[in-house]
This record gives sequence, C-alpha cells and structure tokens, in this order.
Amino acid sequence: MTLTDTAPAVMRPHAEDVYAEELDLLAQQDDRPRPPGWRLSPQAVVTYLLGDGDRITPKYIGARRLMEVAVATLATDRSLLLIGVPGTAKTWVSEHLAAAVSGDSTLLVQGTAGTPEEAIRYGWNYAKLLAEGPSPDAVVPSPMMRAMQTGAVARVEELTRIPSDVQDTLITILSEKTLPIPELGTEVQAAKGFTVIATANDRDRGVNELSSALRRRFNTVVLPVPGTVDEEVDIVSRRVASLGRALEIPDVTDTATEIRRVVTIFRELRDGVTADGRTKLKSPSGTMSVAEAISVVTAGMTLAAHFGDGVLRPSDVAAGIRGAVVRDPANDGPIWREYLETVARERDGWHDFYTAAREHG
Repeated sequence: MTLTDTAPAVMRPHAEDVYAEELDLLAQQDDRPRPPGWRLSPQAVVTYLLGDGDRITPKYIGARRLMEVAVATLATDRSLLLIGVPGTAKTWVSEHLAAAVSGDSTLLVQGTAGTPEEAIRYGWNYAKLLAEGPSPDAVVPSPMMRAMQTGAVARVEELTRIPSDVQDTLITILSEKTLPIPELGTEVQAAKGFTVIATANDRDRGVNELSSALRRRFNTVVLPVPGTVDEEVDIVSRRVASLGRALEIPDVTDTATEIRRVVTIFRELRDGVTADGRTKLKSPSGTMSVAEAISVVTAGMTLAAHFGDGVLRPSDVAAGIRGAVVRDPANDGPIWREYLETVARERDGWHDFYTAAREHG
C-alpha cells in the first residue's frame, strides 16, 4: 500500500483535477492552432471558461470579450493583471486560466505584506549551501522559477499586497524572460509557454502601488461585479452547489428564494439604493461581494442540513447576513437596523426573514 492509497480525500482539488474530463474532451476536439507550450488553443480556453451549453460547464459568468482579451494577452509576450473588487472571481479566473493553458494551476505566489524576494526568485537549501557552497543543487526554486523552467503559467495573488521592492523583482522576469542567479554566474531562461497571471484588489490601490515600470509589463483586465441580479444569482447558485458537493453537505432543497434574497440585500447595500430605486440606503464598511454571498448561503445550507429540516429558510441565512454586513458594530449596526426597518419590514414575502434577522440583532 502506498502513501497515496491511504491519503484522505482533499478538501479542495485543483481546477485541473476537478475538470480533468472537460479539459481532456476539449483537447481531443481542439483542431485550432495552439501557442507554444499550450495544452489548448485560445478558442478552446475561452470555451472552457465560459462553457458550451453542453458538456463544458461555465466557470466564469460575464462578458465573453473580457475572457477573449485575457486569453489573447497570454498568447503574447505580455503578462496578465486581473483587477477588481473582492468577489469578482479574480483568483477563480486565474486558476482556471492556468489549468487550461498549462495544465497546472499550482505554481502560485501568494502575496502578503511579508512575501520575501525568495518567493518570486529562488531560495537556498542552507544545509547544502554550508556544506558545498553555492551550487545548482543548493538552489530551492520558487514557483516562478519552476514555471519558467517548464514553460508554464505562474500565478501571483494579491500583487499589490507585496512590498514594492519585492514587486520589482518581477521586472526582469517579465521583460527579459530571464531570472539571473548571480551566485552561480548563470540564469534561468524561460521556456516557451511561460507567462504570469497576477491579481490585484481595487480597494488595495495605494497600499503598495505598482511602479510604472512594472505596470507596463502587464496588460490589465478589469473584472466587474455582476451586472444584474439574475447574473449574480446564477453565479452564487453554481458556486454554492459546487461547494456543497465538495464539502459533502447533505442535500438541501428550496435554496432559490434565499439565494435571491441574499443577493438582493448585498446588491442594495453595495449600491446604496433599493432595487426599485425608490429608497436611498447607507452602505456598510464591508464590500458585500459575491464571495461573501456564497459564504453566507453555504453556511445557511449547512445549518439547514444538520440542524434544520433540509430546507433553506430565512432563519438559516439571517445570522450570516448580519455577520457579513456588520463588520464595525458602531457604524454598520445602525445601517443594518435601518435596512431591516425601512426595507425588509415593508417588503412582501420578507416577514419571516425580518423576524429572524431581528432576533439576531
């Protein structure tokens, strides 16, 4: 028996594993030209992302032209920067682009305030370094270096959270497609197919603003929030269903009403006005993103499955919505209570939700 035989099932498989059948099907049917190092043609990559209405499920719901521009960028010598507010599927799109283009979405640099230069360039095995001195065997390659060596897609998440001096280590990589290793007097030259997809949060602008030199190395695609309630409901419904299967949550029925209610509340508070345009609202400090709506509904389904009757009800989502809205009790609490009294209380079919929400403050 091998280690793999006894390993537990992972909580979140990578995109290339979850959608392996779809990727294989597209590869078999794909007779269009493929850029060097790509597993699929650009047209097939877009089909993988948007679906074909049959056997290929949509991964991104939005404007086709945005995905075409993103994929076309990756087929050039430019790198791709996906920008948007939280919950606009930047990470999701980045992962699926990497899975479709190079079959590997795991070459990831996670940006934080503490991300070191070694995370982008390379590190050292200090035991070997002390014993043997600088040598190729002592080099610990970063995900970026491995992507360059194999001609794959490297991903950089939350680029603007990375300190500015560390960000700029990307400039030579993106412009010259080389990674110098001065300690060895050599360099890594990127194999064909190498590219970088970075993501950045609009709300982080100014925290670690990208230098003009670095920004010029990227083509930027802005991912918008869903344009309509129906589009957002569709996104939340699909992702919640996928998460429910992955987490093996027992079946929960009648989810549509509460999903639409959650989406409606989030959109109204985000936009600062009710859907009919009649009532102005104050917006809370949180982002009220699609990702948070997905989290609220998933938590509600778990409550309904394990502590309820298997039907998603207003009481299952009320506490989660309050938690998402009221991040700062002093400022957001009055905003939430005002919404309940002026909107939820007066809206047809919302009495049960209003009552449940009042119980949670």
